[in-house]
Amino acid sequence: CAFMLEKLKTANKVVGTRRLVRAVQAGEIQEAYLADDADLFILRQVKEACAQANVRIVSVETMKALGAACGVEVPTAAAGIRR
Repeated sequence: CAFMLEKLKTANKVVGTRRLVRAVQAGEIQEAYLADDADLFILRQVKEACAQANVRIVSVETMKALGAACGVEVPTAAAGIRR
């Protein structure tokens, strides 16, 4: 999983649940990242959007790890890499 997170650091990305779901629905995301310890409501929203758009989801252990990989100071529930 460390390699996957490394990819996030340099990629053109979307950070945050609302922005990610919108970008997935618009067909802009090639890969989504979801923190295992995120709120269930958030997890469900992202999983449904990704399932409909056929976007692969990569699980990340914690929101803190995902936030750090995205280069943001705050814990992050979801992020994605643009096409």
